[in-house]
Amino acid sequence: MDDYKEAIASCCKQLRLSANLVDNAMIQSGESHQEYLYHLLSEEIRYRKATRVAKLVNTAGFPIQHDFSAFWPDEVQFPSGVTVNSLKALEFYRSGNNLVMYGGTGTGKTMLSICIGMQACQKGIPVKFFRTAALINQLSEAQESGVLSSLHKKLSRAEILILDEFGYVPYNRTGSQLLFDYLSEIHEKKVIILNTNLEFSRWVNVLYDEQMTAALVGRLMHHCLLILFPGENNRLRESSINDLFASRKGGVQNG
Repeated sequence: MDDYKEAIASCCKQLRLSANLVDNAMIQSGESHQEYLYHLLSEEIRYRKATRVAKLVNTAGFPIQHDFSAFWPDEVQFPSGVTVNSLKALEFYRSGNNLVMYGGTGTGKTMLSICIGMQACQKGIPVKFFRTAALINQLSEAQESGVLSSLHKKLSRAEILILDEFGYVPYNRTGSQLLFDYLSEIHEKKVIILNTNLEFSRWVNVLYDEQMTAALVGRLMHHCLLILFPGENNRLRESSINDLFASRKGGVQNG
């Protein structure tokens, strides 16, 4: 048996097949050679898909992992034709539409964008998640080091770019220009999901240049779906609920 395992391992190495197939070759069964081979190859396909998904999730840069089972859409205002199910099906991506999520801090924009990003990874679609200020810092550092084009090439591997916390802090003029240049470069080539608490008229306050701001808004909104989050801060609400629960629990114990 060990001789066969070593021989199979050698064949897999020459054919550039995974070591996982070697182990499965020793435990798979079938009533015929054809059934055995089918089970073996099917398991290899499943393993490769799971490995690719795990790699996509790990390289996406999500600060935390969420899926749609944890998302509450009650206070979210979707545009016509958009539902949670259509977002799960990535219809916006297949139609080449950007997503702009607008609302106050803690209303669920980041969670929904991560849910969508995770779903894309499950479908084999590369995603990159950035807090906008962090991406600008990377672009600025790459420019200073003379490797900006290399960074652009690395970023271009993603099909969906998620920009979180756009406008939470002002950006310097150089950083704003670098961000604008990159987003212009990927315009209509990649899909962008942008989360912001600033209405469009106030974007100039963080980008500083009216002409550049107008151009950026125009390109983002050319093919775009606007999702509104008018609700209260969920983190504050959950904190208040927890505090209330704790006070009641304490009251019962004290009583």
